[in-house]
Order: sequence, then structure tokens, then C-alpha cells
Amino acid sequence: MKRTRQIISVILLLAVFLAACGNTPAANNTQNEAPAANNQPENTVEEANQPVEEEVEEPEEVVEEPVEEPDTSLVIVDGNGTEVTLEAPAKAIVSMAPSITEILFSIGAGEQVVGREDYADYPEEAMALPSIGSTYDELNLEAILDLQPDLVMVTPLSSPENIQAMEEVGLTVFMLANPTTLDEMYDALRTVAQLTAHEEETEALIVSLQERVAFVEAAIAEAETTPTVFYELDSTDPTAPWTSGGGTFMDTLISMAGGQNIGATFEGDWVQISSEELLAQDPEIIVLGDSIWGVTADDVAARAGWESISAVQNGLIFPFNDDLASRPGPRLVDGLEQLAQIIHPELFD
Repeated sequence: MKRTRQIISVILLLAVFLAACGNTPAANNTQNEAPAANNQPENTVEEANQPVEEEVEEPEEVVEEPVEEPDTSLVIVDGNGTEVTLEAPAKAIVSMAPSITEILFSIGAGEQVVGREDYADYPEEAMALPSIGSTYDELNLEAILDLQPDLVMVTPLSSPENIQAMEEVGLTVFMLANPTTLDEMYDALRTVAQLTAHEEETEALIVSLQERVAFVEAAIAEAETTPTVFYELDSTDPTAPWTSGGGTFMDTLISMAGGQNIGATFEGDWVQISSEELLAQDPEIIVLGDSIWGVTADDVAARAGWESISAVQNGLIFPFNDDLASRPGPRLVDGLEQLAQIIHPELFD
């Protein structure tokens, strides 16, 4: 009996124990479980602070092609038939003739002239340049070399010996042939333009000159007469003055201006004519190219026997600047215009 009570006590204690364990809710069993995944990756602090490395494309290496310098060298045949080579258009020029100086300034290359021949007096700016002396005097090589030119320009007035002497000391010499027509003068301008890189300005100048010539020619086409003209170049000996022969620019200009040059019948570019021959020719107009040396119409009228010449009787004696005919450059057109107005004033009122 006693043993039975002990068994019952044990059973009761066990029941109480089990009941105590059963009082904990089932939900409480999940408190210590890990939370469910939320489909987003969890980053640690270290991972969040790590910089993101991006792939950077390396630039392609650019290979620069070598730049070729433009070829500025010139090879031009001069009036002597000599090939003259320049590394580039001339920048320091010594002009050995007044006509060349005038051409250089007229085409816009005046600033490239560093020296001039002594008689180069036009334009006025040219007078400020150093002179290397006269072409008619002994060649002054030292004066030319002092100017350090890259080009020396000459005309047929410079002797072959002087040209050779300049070349022997290392100077580059270009001989510009004297033109005998206006078209040849235009070509001479173009040649100088090539040597100095002034082609565009020169073409504009030539167009302007051609237009002026065309105007004179159109006017002269209306002329009804062709007066005879005596052009006096030098009257140092008034009984045998010098005049322009056939083929000279003065002969050409007189013809273009509607006159007849009485000197055209003589041989030679520049000829002397006796007073007797002049009286026989009886020119209707006298043009004084030597007026720049002080010769006047009164001087001509006072010469023995000249009072019977038609030009003297009618007072048709005119001063004229000989540079406009003896220097083959753009001012030849100035000379043509002046002669046309002298010979045919009725066409230019």
C-alpha cells in the first residue's frame, strides 16, 4: 500500500513537470530562429566601403604624320636666258635700274627693296633707300654686299662683266630684259611679281593699265588727222638734236597716240637729226623730252631757222617728262595718255 502511494506521488510530480513545460507558447519557439531571407543580399560594412573599379579604355596611340613644308623655291629664266634659282621669293632686293625700282613699288614690293641705283627717283619713297651708285659708273660691289640682298635685279644697261663680278662674290643676279611693246611690259611685271610673290596685286594693276590703254585707243580711232611729231631727247647741240628712232617706246607711244614720229625713218634707237633735215620734215608738233633739263619752248623758237617750222609758228611745242617713255614700266601708260592729249586735244575735251 505504501509502495502504491509512492508510485502515485511520482506520477503526480511527473504530471506537474510536464504541465509546466507545456505552458510555453509555440510561437516562443521561433524567437531564437534566424529571420527569413528577404531576397536582398546583405553587404558587410567593409564591402559597402570598397570603391567600385570601372574598366577604363586605354586611348589609342595617335601617330602623327610628318608635316611637309611647302616648296617655295623658284626657278625662272631671265633676260639673258639664264636659269635663276631662289629658295623663296626675294625679300631683300637691290635694284640696279630706275625702271626696275618703279616696277617693284608699283606691284606692292617696295618694302622688299633694300637698295637702289642712283638715278632711281620715283616713287618718292624710293629716295629714302640707300644708293649703290650709278649703273654708268664703276660697280660698287662693297655697297651692294653691305645691304645683304638675296636678289640683285639688273637691266641690259648692266654689262656682262659687272653681272659676272656680282655672281662671283655669291650674289644672285636676275636680268630683266627691256620690253619693246606694252604686252612685253605686262609680261615683265608678271616676272617681277613671281620673284617677289605679288602676283595678285600685279594682275589687278595690269587690268587697270589695259583699261586705260583701251580708252585712249578708242578715242584715237576717231581722229581725222595724223600730225607729224618731232620728239627732242637732247639738244646739247641745237643744230643736231637727238631724237627717238623707230622701234623705241617713244616711237610706239607717238603712233598709238595718233601721231607720226619723224625719227622713225632713221636707223637706230637714238639718232641725231640736222637742222636742215628737221626743216625739211617740218614737224607739226614738237615734244621736248629734254624739258626736264630746263629746255623751254622759247629756247626752241629762238634757234636759227626754226621759226619757219610749223610747230614753232603755231605754238605747238610741249614739255614732256622723258622718264615716261625711257623707263619701261607702268608709267608708260601715263606717257601714252599725255601724248594723246598733246597730239589730239580735240578728242579729250
